[in-house]
Amino acid sequence: MDDIHPTLRDFVLFCAERRSPEWPAIYDEMTKVAGRKLFQGLGYKELKQLGLSFSLSTADKTIQLVKQVTSQNHR
Repeated sequence: MDDIHPTLRDFVLFCAERRSPEWPAIYDEMTKVAGRKLFQGLGYKELKQLGLSFSLSTADKTIQLVKQVTSQNHR
């Protein structure tokens, strides 16, 4: 996961700052932000192309992504 797209990293941090980096609050915020395209006009489709899926089948991967991004930011 060291190859996280910088825009995707910024999206996660944007959402964490708006609400909370804790799961599931950040998931709710990420879906809200994506649904309204509040971060650089990115919606679900664009975020999926960057490597972020909101599918429940990939929730573990999304949780790990959020943890990695938020932990790197707080070092």
